[in-house]
Amino acid sequence: MKLVRDKIPQVIVEDGRKPIFHYATSREYKRELFRKVIEELEEFREEPCLEEAADLVEVVHTLIESHGFSFADVVETGMAKAKLLGGFNRGIILDSVE
Repeated sequence: MKLVRDKIPQVIVEDGRKPIFHYATSREYKRELFRKVIEELEEFREEPCLEEAADLVEVVHTLIESHGFSFADVVETGMAKAKLLGGFNRGIILDSVE
């Protein structure tokens, strides 16, 4: 059992097979979106390519919206944090604080 793209049941039918599926409850949907983010992140780590990056971004976008946030507001908030604290581009690893 796993969360799949909306048209996957149709693709399975067109392939001559019978999909067995259900529509997730709100709670189950959010739980499965978190699992899907981890799955897509692992796939991107194993094969960092444009297609895997797109899958990862799409599922993160959907997860964000499932919690009632607009993606535009998240981007705006991220830009404000980057302006204040910087991004992650320089690869700084904090070893400790004395």
